[in-house]
Amino acid sequence: MSDIMKMTVPGKAEYVRAVRMTASALASDAGFDIEEIDDIKVAISEACTNIVLHGAEDGSIHYDVAFELDDEKLVICVEDQGPGYDLEEYVEPVPGQIEESGGLGIFIIRALMDEVDIRSEVGMGTFICMKKYRHGTDA
Repeated sequence: MSDIMKMTVPGKAEYVRAVRMTASALASDAGFDIEEIDDIKVAISEACTNIVLHGAEDGSIHYDVAFELDDEKLVICVEDQGPGYDLEEYVEPVPGQIEESGGLGIFIIRALMDEVDIRSEVGMGTFICMKKYRHGTDA
């Protein structure tokens, strides 16, 4: 059985910390170690910051975050109704050309989490679902 918690967050930078701290508290209470908690915090920060940076410039959008915790893993899904993007145009950053190539947030999320599912469509928003298994075990 899993526990699910959901929150709707204003698309403003000052609320990214609240989401990060919620993820940290849930992971800590669930027994993840400090390194895993740090990975989770950075990944969720990147996902939320991407929404803030690429969403409505006036901060008028909101996004949803769902946390699901079971005996094996923490699943965090972030969904927005922002501008979205074409996933086929995503290019993984090249070392030494980070500022030029962009896409670093997605790269970081994929590096830190055990599984990542990203769906996006121009004009329809973006959905990112990240899984972290306890102590690095996977399904």
